[in-house]
Order: sequence, then C-alpha cells, then structure tokens
Amino acid sequence: MNNIEIEIQVKIEKDKNLKEFLKKNASFRKEVHQADEYFSPNNENYLESRPIKKWLRLRSSNEVFSITYKNYYFDKNGKSTYCDEYETKIESIENFRKIFKALNFKSLIIVDKIRKTWNYKDYEILIDSVKNLGDFVEIEYIGKKQNVNPEKITKEMMAFLKSIDCGTIERNYVGYPFQLLFPEEIRFEIF
Repeated sequence: MNNIEIEIQVKIEKDKNLKEFLKKNASFRKEVHQADEYFSPNNENYLESRPIKKWLRLRSSNEVFSITYKNYYFDKNGKSTYCDEYETKIESIENFRKIFKALNFKSLIIVDKIRKTWNYKDYEILIDSVKNLGDFVEIEYIGKKQNVNPEKITKEMMAFLKSIDCGTIERNYVGYPFQLLFPEEIRFEIF
C-alpha cells in the first residue's frame, strides 16, 4: 500500500453532522492553506484523455513544499477508486518551477484551498474550502492492512458518511483541477 492512494471526494448536504461527529470522535490534526499547481509535460498532454489518468503537482502548504505524481486506474465506467501516488518534500518550489519551465512543462491550473484535517480510525478526513468551487470532503484510507480491495474500502467510506447522516452525498471522480478546468464536464454521482 506504500504508494497506493485510496480516497473519495464528495460534497455533502449536512456538513454540520460530519463536523459534530469529528469534534466528538476524531483527532484534529491541522488547518493549512494549500496552493496546488498542476503541470503537464510537453511531450504528453495530460488533458487530452477522458478521464484524465495522470496529474503532476507542486504543492505549497503553509510554506512546506512537495511534488506529487498520480497515475489513476479506472473501471469500465471511467470511475477511479485508487491511484499510484509518488510524493516527496522539496526544498524550493521556485527552483522546481524553473526546472519545469526549462523542460517545457506547461502550467495548467492552480487550486487554492483551505484544508482542515482529522484522523478517525483508518481514515484521514479532510474538509476543503476550494476557491471558485466550494466545500468538499475527502476521505483517504490510511490503514496499515496489506492487499486491501480499493472498491471495498471506498464503499466503506461512503457507508461511514451515510451512518452519520450527511444527507445527500454527491461523489465526483475527477478532482479539483479538472473541475476548475472543465466545469461543463463535471458529473456527480448522487448517493
């Protein structure tokens, strides 16, 4: 599970219920301002495919910098439940931007958000306020079990949200950069 990310991203109707549950039952970790800049290499336009399979990101999170590459896996309906994720801290985000420019990487979009993070059992629960998009909840599996089934884990995450009465749950499978770049293509699955 080292470099596998299993998560869901949703909008929920009753965020107050989730916040109350987290306050009583989860461990609050932090609140940060994050600016995520997404790039595509010159020789492979990540935006050409649907669904988008790859993302390359530089992140600034309260003056801590990282680079992340994600490669998604999709079912026959174009829905993803997990991805390969390779992430590492970097010393200078500006130097990485210069490297990307020298290599002719194209900046695609910046996602600007305030993120609040809690831990609850095997989950990291994030409440994001994303500029120009609104509020979302992300739940990421952080358990230590090996050889888990991503579809089973994501169903458990949805069941968790339903169990605390979050009302209508709208799940998307495309992420924030896609939603900002292609708002006309956003499709939510209602639960």
